[in-house]
Amino acid sequence: MQIKIEKSSQKSAYKGSQKSSQKILQLVIQNSNITTGEMANILGISRRAVAKQISILKIDGQLRRVGPDKGGHWEVIKK
Repeated sequence: MQIKIEKSSQKSAYKGSQKSSQKILQLVIQNSNITTGEMANILGISRRAVAKQISILKIDGQLRRVGPDKGGHWEVIKK
């Protein structure tokens, strides 16, 4: 029984991550100058969770940061 619960929660976490990633991409499309703090507030998750999702999106080649942290902007990379 324990194994099924763990697998189920892992699947739920993965699905939640996918939804957050897609929402982050949509937010960036709407406003390329959005901050991670603003994303966290809109999505109702922590800044750390946003940073984790952004890291995954960067590794997947879907998102990149152009310029410095202050004054730069996000860019969604279409595949």
